[in-house]
Amino acid sequence: MKDFIKAIDNLPFIVKLILCIPVLDIIWTVYRLVKSIDAQNTLGIVISIVLFFCAPFVWLIDLICIIVNKKVWWFC
Repeated sequence: MKDFIKAIDNLPFIVKLILCIPVLDIIWTVYRLVKSIDAQNTLGIVISIVLFFCAPFVWLIDLICIIVNKKVWWFC
């Protein structure tokens, strides 16, 4: 899991932006889930599963966060 997290964190900026496209945004949802599982954060796991079903709305938040912070929004 740490390899997946590190690989996603090290992606170029443009690839991170491309992954914010509404259909591809599922990658960020999986990233949140894996990151929460790795940190053993139960609340993060539950929230990432809920966000999985709200994916049509989360892509915009991801896009803004990547443009501003160069990383996806998550608290884990």
